Amino acid sequence: MRFLPGDEGTTTAEYAIGTVAAAAFAVALYVLLSGDSVSETLAGLVHKALTVAT
Repeated sequence: MRFLPGDEGTTTAEYAIGTVAAAAFAVALYVLLSGDSVSETLAGLVHKALTVAT
């Protein structure tokens, strides 16, 4: 693989930015899903799905 002059670390920087973005997304998703309102909503959906046609 040939690099342009001064372009040797580009791939490493791109992986680092992608890793930081993925970690930030994971933290945001964890915070969102660990909240009480989301937990109650999911529990309600599961309860409704299990008590169909009573």
